[in-house]
Amino acid sequence: MAKVSEIKEEIHIPEQVDAQLAGQQLTIKSEKGELTRVFANPTISMTLNDKVLVIQCKQPRRKQKALVGTFAAHINNMIRGVTIGFEYHMKTVFSHFPIKLSVEGNTFVIQNFLGERAPRHASILSDVNVKIDGDEVIVTGMDKEKVGQTVANIERATKVKRRDIRVFQDGVYRTSRGGS
Repeated sequence: MAKVSEIKEEIHIPEQVDAQLAGQQLTIKSEKGELTRVFANPTISMTLNDKVLVIQCKQPRRKQKALVGTFAAHINNMIRGVTIGFEYHMKTVFSHFPIKLSVEGNTFVIQNFLGERAPRHASILSDVNVKIDGDEVIVTGMDKEKVGQTVANIERATKVKRRDIRVFQDGVYRTSRGGS
């Protein structure tokens, strides 16, 4: 099997997006906002020439090859986040007790879940917007990881405990994900 001497990934930055690389910190800006992330690995180097970002590694092993692909995926998500954004749709499902949802600051509040007196809470991460429209919940934001974690927090807060999940299928579940 031939050994690869260098692996290189090129990412083309769109015209409406501005990228700045300062050491290992990459900042992606557009008119919607800006995202910053540190890509730290001693064996992987990143260079920015005009509107092309090059990620490369000399003498890569399996982990470095995987990290180059991971870095490229994170950068593409940052570019997509500042141009289009991310939007997840969730649906409220209940059969026994009507669930009341509300947003209070950076907390998502679920009341009357399975008839419980105490409300359940899920944290909403910074720069993430949550909109409630009837039985549908729409979570939007620029950072894919923060939007996804907020959706996971909401799903985890409505986990059915100490009941038969075949009978009690109540909760707030993600139905779709994607760009705005």
